Amino acid sequence: MRTLPPLTAIRAFEAAARHKNYTRAGEELGLTQAGVSYQIKNLEQRVGTLLFVRQGRSMELTLAGEALAPRIAQAFAAMESAFALLGENEDSVLSIACFQTFATNFLAPRLGAFQLANPGIAVRIGVSNRYVDLDAGEADLAIRLSREATPELESHFLMDLGIAPFASPQFVARHPELQRANAAIPDEHRISTGTAWWQLWDEAHCTVRGAGGAIQTRGLEFDSQILDAAAAMSGNGIAILAPALFASEAAAGRLQRIGTAIARPGGVFRLVYPGVRQHSPKVRAFRQWLIAEIKQHLGADPDGLLRQHPPSAPA
Repeated sequence: MRTLPPLTAIRAFEAAARHKNYTRAGEELGLTQAGVSYQIKNLEQRVGTLLFVRQGRSMELTLAGEALAPRIAQAFAAMESAFALLGENEDSVLSIACFQTFATNFLAPRLGAFQLANPGIAVRIGVSNRYVDLDAGEADLAIRLSREATPELESHFLMDLGIAPFASPQFVARHPELQRANAAIPDEHRISTGTAWWQLWDEAHCTVRGAGGAIQTRGLEFDSQILDAAAAMSGNGIAILAPALFASEAAAGRLQRIGTAIARPGGVFRLVYPGVRQHSPKVRAFRQWLIAEIKQHLGADPDGLLRQHPPSAPA
């Protein structure tokens, strides 16, 4: 067990030893001259020997004080160096926890621009559909899709979740009935029929599925929006996707949105991080960049995703 004297007293001694003056030491430490004198006396009582003697208007170190002063100065220099190094390491790497679809379709193509604007920050993305423990330091921040914000974390709204059906243009051409207004989407055309997003889509459109409304889980089933979209682009059926995350595929003609309706399941994309990081320069830089990037990506925002909405019928 360590038996060091109080750090305040040690700090007062180190400053007084450099200045040879209690008043100037107090000005550096935010203490009065009497406060420094009290801390020095406290330290002398703990070590059992005098450390300063008064000579005229100045305070001079005793032999014990002269022996102690350089070692204390070295110790403080080592601590300052350690904290400076910690700060440099802390500010130089930004770790992000993100689910696969957002990481692949939104972040990865754009992070080069962030690095050009912030060359001193290296970015590491951890792709996971689980909620990482930010308070335990598993990542600096996370991008999450959820209905409710986590109270103990700083949270910034990014965009609302909207979902809509997509297929390849070739698939739509083979099924012209899909181009009718409010066309029903039969189970046999659906990719990952068991996903909750299809159920939410049906609820928003008052669609009855199968006999008695039962979900028909047959055909292609995946556990990833990326795989659903890949299957749809290959002409294998219709995937229910977030339009904001597949805009590039739609613009390139690899995916075609079926109709103009959108359902709002009530989920929200958020940027979250522990409160202790709210003043971190790297977190602040990424937050400002990401919010601006999303606004630019959505442009005129035809689906109204920049306005947070409760679950509702399709727009």
